[in-house]
Amino acid sequence: MTLQATKTCDPRTSLTRSLLGYGVIAGPVYIVVSLSQALTREGFDLARHQWSMLANGGPGWIQVANLTLAALTTLAFAFGLHRALPSGHGSTWAPRLVGVYALSMAGAAIFPADPAMGFPVGTPEGPGAISLNGMLHFACGVVGFAAVAVACFILGRRFAVEGRTQWAVYSRVSGALFLVSFAAVAIGAGAVWANLTFVAGILLIWAWLSVLSLHLYRRAS
Repeated sequence: MTLQATKTCDPRTSLTRSLLGYGVIAGPVYIVVSLSQALTREGFDLARHQWSMLANGGPGWIQVANLTLAALTTLAFAFGLHRALPSGHGSTWAPRLVGVYALSMAGAAIFPADPAMGFPVGTPEGPGAISLNGMLHFACGVVGFAAVAVACFILGRRFAVEGRTQWAVYSRVSGALFLVSFAAVAIGAGAVWANLTFVAGILLIWAWLSVLSLHLYRRAS
């Protein structure tokens, strides 16, 4: 048996790669399901409404399930990240922070965003009143988004120490731009520019997580 075959068949390596593999698919699945609904749900406008609002209305269970699946696959990746980075800078906190991000999505599924801005159909225009569910949903977002952004910076530092400059820059820029996009939607009061900036931030952070997962998957041994 060759060394490569031994690595491939090693149970520990197989488990680590399987967990990391969930990180590869977490973002694409979440994005595809969200955009499919955004383009087909009556009254939903990508320029005005945040994806989390898809959890409202009759078909809202689809987005709830989508968030739950994203939470579970991201949590699996967090465990894989812990196994792939057994030591060194960020080996403790990066997996934990990704795990917090996963749990925040589970919280967002349990506490959906409030109907607003005319969605679902029949909802009055404007931001509307904020319920307890809405406040908890926002709190989950604040905690989760901050956690994954900090994870970007921590891993950026690790890559810099290892001399992998491109990965260091990519991680740090992804974290910084994501924080900017969240700040934009938090202060934008439903403005189109703010919502589209946040959409771009969501795409960016999921892309980072997927590419990182694939990178670590290939390096797992």
